[in-house]
Amino acid sequence: MKSGILSAVCAVFLTFGFIAMGGFARAQDDSADVKVKIRPDIAGVTVQTPDGPAEINRIQDEDNVITGDFARTSRACPPFCIQPMSPAEGVTTIGELELLDMLQDENSVVIDSRTVDWYRKGTIPGSVHLPYTVIAERLDQLGCEPDFDGWDCEGAKPVALFCNGLWCGQSPTAIRAMIAAGYPADRIFYYRGGMQSWRLLGLTVVEGK
Repeated sequence: MKSGILSAVCAVFLTFGFIAMGGFARAQDDSADVKVKIRPDIAGVTVQTPDGPAEINRIQDEDNVITGDFARTSRACPPFCIQPMSPAEGVTTIGELELLDMLQDENSVVIDSRTVDWYRKGTIPGSVHLPYTVIAERLDQLGCEPDFDGWDCEGAKPVALFCNGLWCGQSPTAIRAMIAAGYPADRIFYYRGGMQSWRLLGLTVVEGK
């Protein structure tokens, strides 16, 4: 029990220590001609993907607007209901800057928990696809080990989950399923804004493969 608590504390410390020390350790150098930056001192960041390094930056067209699915303000509820700030006790809600930090942290995993049809329409570079319908069965990909009672998650990695946005219940459902299966809540981070907020900020989107 003590070792499990110590591991959890260390995982959270490492994640937030990375953020607190400024993050963006591998951020690309600013260019004088970049007008739309991520932060005043950060034009973009580089993240690792299965296809090699990928850059995340913002669309430079200041007249750009969202179109398509993510331009809609209203959907029938249920099922598309506004989600709570935190989907479960112990889970930390984060924004884009913290998500970018985790994308650059080799010890963390950022998870697109949407169904494959949404995933193929575009996802966040550096994220991995684990649909909410199956994630609780694949915790071995996140540092857990199977045991007789289900999962031993003493070695669970810090993870951040996202879906379509404030009205999407896929990542909250995934998070609750993970916790029910034994994943430590304090190693789970929830990017509530999801793809709608990501696109609203003009951040890089790649095709889901």
